[in-house]
Amino acid sequence: MKTDRLLGILAVLLQHDKTTAPELARRFEVSRRTINRDMEDLCRAGIPVVATQGCGGGFSIADGYKIDKTLFTKDELQTVLAGLRGMDSVFDGSVLTGLLEKLSGGERHVIAEDMIIIDLASHYQASLTPKIELIKNAVQTKHILSFRYCYEKGEAERRIEPYRLLFKWSSWYVFGFCLDRQDWRLFRLNRLWNLQMKKETFASRNIPQEKLSFDDYFTKSSIHLKAVFEESEKYRLIEEYGIDSFSTCKDHRLYFEHDFAGYENMREWIFSFGDRVSVLAPKELQDDRKKQAEHVLRMCRNDSEISEISKECHGT
Repeated sequence: MKTDRLLGILAVLLQHDKTTAPELARRFEVSRRTINRDMEDLCRAGIPVVATQGCGGGFSIADGYKIDKTLFTKDELQTVLAGLRGMDSVFDGSVLTGLLEKLSGGERHVIAEDMIIIDLASHYQASLTPKIELIKNAVQTKHILSFRYCYEKGEAERRIEPYRLLFKWSSWYVFGFCLDRQDWRLFRLNRLWNLQMKKETFASRNIPQEKLSFDDYFTKSSIHLKAVFEESEKYRLIEEYGIDSFSTCKDHRLYFEHDFAGYENMREWIFSFGDRVSVLAPKELQDDRKKQAEHVLRMCRNDSEISEISKECHGT
């Protein structure tokens, strides 16, 4: 925990010209005395932390400083750089460029050896990056956020106190206290729009430890799927859930079981396979697919009728 905090403090110092002990204490949720001890530890590790007293004072890193590579093994430095490049794929590129340069110490061969490439971007990259930047700013400055959110059963306006940005299961989320529901909530970024940072600020709340167990948000209302896929869909099952996610039947079809975090996600995923999957459970999804098939059949009949009417109108 302390090592994580020291690396976090170092990242802040490398990104900003100057920061104060109270600011760091608030950010890392520790006392000013702890921050002062952390600064001493960084100095002992060879980091040239400069402390300036008086009005406008604070902590900073000596000008022109590059992190000494001897502080890290080559593998450790590669891992740190890979992680930062991953963040760079969704954050404003200008923010992390200087930090990457300082970490690499101008050694281009370290940057060039990309054995690990992390890309946290998505199909929604154009709208995702501005959202992440705005939310990050709101978390740091403690400003309330408002947005419109799409649920499985409709839409709603929401106002939250943001506390965390979370990347999990290939999606980005904002975690915060929902002022409308008066409870802690997790919101998926590609389901929200009209995102605004309000002028109102908020005082930090103590987050219950159980609320920070984010796995619970994805598993507490899970729905169990049982399905049989055509052999042609083997590549998708392997790509999305791994080689051990299914078993092969005697007729070469693929038996699949999985717990989904929500019905809508499961429904969309199954529907993407068309007629190349048979659903065994849940019954709700079986009924839903039957209704969808009946709807498609009606649409096909309507298309045929419209086509005949069009021919009559055009005399063909």
